Amino acid sequence: MKLCPACGHNLKSAKLLTVQVDQCPNCKGVWLDRDELRLAKDQADPNLDWMDFEIWKHPDLFEVEQRHLKCPKCQTELVAVRYGETKVSIDYCRSCQGIWLDRGEFKRIVDALESEVTHMTTSEYVKASIAEAKELFTGPESFLSEWRDFKTVLWLLELRFFTEHPRLMDTVTNIPPSPIS
Repeated sequence: MKLCPACGHNLKSAKLLTVQVDQCPNCKGVWLDRDELRLAKDQADPNLDWMDFEIWKHPDLFEVEQRHLKCPKCQTELVAVRYGETKVSIDYCRSCQGIWLDRGEFKRIVDALESEVTHMTTSEYVKASIAEAKELFTGPESFLSEWRDFKTVLWLLELRFFTEHPRLMDTVTNIPPSPIS
């Protein structure tokens, strides 16, 4: 039986969108096994498929602090990880790579990623497009999944470009159709 690391109650099977997770009926915290956070985040907002809340990808962006909470799966001590400027702190098991989210933290993660997408510049989207193009052949996910990620980034790049250059958008949309011979 898995116990809540925060309050000690028995965790119950629950769904986070369509992802099967373990939830505490008392404090409403959620235990996510490895990769379940990514799956739930992708369902919460399909435009975030290509973005990952990768806590170890950019070591300069996170702070790790030892916690006195035990992993409900393997009883290893969890570490608190605060990621970048998101103000989101998650409890992570270094052993089984599971994640404990307190009530409301999943929404804060999705909100932080959506904010990041909204505030990216055209040049940042160009860099992301190049990175996603490389992942078509070297990425950890299937080619089809990587292709969808690449298309999403290109679409967001187009939106950002025309947001930053509205006059160009007017010009493009007002081009008369060419006559068919």
